[in-house]
Amino acid sequence: MSASKPVLWKLPPEESSAILYAGMFEYFRQIYPIGKEVEDEIVKRSEVVKFRKGSIILEHSQLCRYCYFAGCGLARAYYITETGRDVTSWFMKEGDIIIAVHSFFEQVPSREVIEALEDTVCIGLTYQSLQEIYHKFPEFNFVGRELTQKYYIQMEERAFSLRMDKAKEKYAKLERNHPDLLARAPLSFIASYLGISRGTLSRIRNERR
Repeated sequence: MSASKPVLWKLPPEESSAILYAGMFEYFRQIYPIGKEVEDEIVKRSEVVKFRKGSIILEHSQLCRYCYFAGCGLARAYYITETGRDVTSWFMKEGDIIIAVHSFFEQVPSREVIEALEDTVCIGLTYQSLQEIYHKFPEFNFVGRELTQKYYIQMEERAFSLRMDKAKEKYAKLERNHPDLLARAPLSFIASYLGISRGTLSRIRNERR
């Protein structure tokens, strides 16, 4: 879906919305065969939202009321340490759900900030609407469960990598699993995401060249 980024942003709202929803529902159907009634309910309850590069999608201490399915673009979640250091905790791009997981599912103030790193087009669905869809269409719970499991597994793998992997191993995993991020995200954000210094990241990149 990344190749459609400039098209989605420039298309009239009706056309970009049709492409967005078609892509999202195809993604959901790969997880579980949802029906037309479920799709219609999601369309009715959701909205297409555009975030300009550099805009804040979610502020620190703000309640995460929306989950966003990213049709195109790139965002990052980050937090500020007690010493004032900016640490990137996650990147989210086309095909991902843009969300502060703990804040959204527990409906508590967010410990993170979510920022758009590129012009980003999403489908937004509120927490309340999502719960009502789950209740009305139990089959959609399969999709929600699989997505939740996916992100919790990814977070556990990342936590393990931060504790156990050496700097070169961390970079190799990112290069293998998300090579596009190395060209799309600022190096300072990538370094903090990997838990290494900017200087170490530069040395690793130079060695691999």
